[in-house]
Parts: sequence; C-alpha cells; structure tokens
Amino acid sequence: MGSEGHADGTVGKALDVLEMVADQGGSVRFSELLAISRYPKATLYRLLQTLVNQGMLTQDADSGAYALGVRLVRLAHNAWAHSSLAPLARPHLDALAAEVGEAIHLAQIDSGHILFVDKRKSTDMFETLAQAGRVAPAYCTGVGKAILAFLPDAARDKVMPQQSFHPYTPATHTEPASLMAELEVIRAEGVAFDREEHERGIISIAAPIRSRSGRVIGAVSIATSTSRHTLEELNALKPRLLQCAEAVGAEAETWQFPETN
Repeated sequence: MGSEGHADGTVGKALDVLEMVADQGGSVRFSELLAISRYPKATLYRLLQTLVNQGMLTQDADSGAYALGVRLVRLAHNAWAHSSLAPLARPHLDALAAEVGEAIHLAQIDSGHILFVDKRKSTDMFETLAQAGRVAPAYCTGVGKAILAFLPDAARDKVMPQQSFHPYTPATHTEPASLMAELEVIRAEGVAFDREEHERGIISIAAPIRSRSGRVIGAVSIATSTSRHTLEELNALKPRLLQCAEAVGAEAETWQFPETN
C-alpha cells in the first residue's frame, strides 16, 4: 500500500489509505491499519480523519473501527454506470449466461490488474472468487490473459512488471517467459483459458473485447468448475463467446473508454 514518496502527494496518500481499508473486507481498527501502513502514526490518523470528514469512511463511535462510507458507494455506482462496460454489456452477458448455463465474467484492466465489473450467473451449483468490484491478477486469469495478449506492445511492457507471478496453484505461471509464450498462442487462437491457475477446480474460456479499431477494452469469460465441464467442452463454446465479445465491442463504439493501463 501507501509509501511516503507517493508521487500524487496528499491526495495519493489518502487514496492509498482508502484502499487499505477496502482491502480488509470490513471494519478495521487503527492499530491494524498502522501495522500494515508505511505512514507514521500521526500521518495515518490525519488521513483517516480527513476521509471520515469527507464521508469516504465511517468510524464506529464505540469501537473506533473504520469502514467504507456511503459517499463512496454513490461514487462507485456512478463509476459503474459511466466508466465501465457493465451497463451496455449486461444484456449480452445475460443472454450468454442463459444459453450456456454457466457464470459469465466481465473485466477491464486497472493498473496492471483485472477489475471485475460484472458477473452474471445462471446456476448456484458452484462459486468463483470473481465478483463485481473485486480485483484479481492478470497473469493467471482467463480474462486477464485475454487482455494482456491483445494489448499494444508498449502497454504490455508497462503491465508485465506489475505481475507478481505468485503461484496460486500448481498450474500458475511463475515467470514472465512462460506467460509470454502463452500470450502468443492466445493471439493466434483468439481466446484464453484459465486452467485452474487462480483457483483449484475453476476453469474458464475468455475472449478480448475490442473496438472496431482493434483496441482491447476488456474481456468476457465463461467460467465453470472442473466437476461440471472440461476445457475441451468449454472450447466448444468458443464461437458463442466470440459472438458476445464482438457484440459488446460494437456497443462500445459510442462509449468513451477511460485509459487505465
């Protein structure tokens, strides 16, 4: 998280602290934040109080714990409505989910990671870590690899050093060379696979969403569990997945996509 030398000054530090609270997944005490923050005690306290005063955080009167504020929810809703693919893509995702009977994920790239902006599912028989608003690695997810494969070389060169290559499972890429080799295959085949690389028992097939000019603006995937389908069975859904990605890309022609690489 935050560092004292943040290039964006006080605003950048405040956003770092806000993200620290968000990453805890619930309410968090000052002592817990101080333990993971690089900011001095006085600086951290000042930033937290500023965020509380602005309605971005709330502070429990009894425990003193911090949590995300209602104002942030409103801003997040506006961002979802105006700066993500989700609203225009949803009809296409719903149609795909109903047709294939599996979970459909929609994602965009954000600072080298994958931000899931929507999830549609037609079954409750399995669950994935991917949820709208959640961030995941790019190097070991189907949607992440689909986006990485079709980024311009300069953008990909910028994003690759941001990958941690942490081995979530035995199938996870642990170094850039193997990932780059797979990205070449993805570019040739037009789709990416998650072969239980982020979660054991979860596989997916993903396709990039591109504008008419070829610029990648997101990705869509069909995700399932290994107890329900094989990778070969997912591959049979490739034509329908590509059709969905193309339809969303066509819708996005009139939408100004924010540059977030």
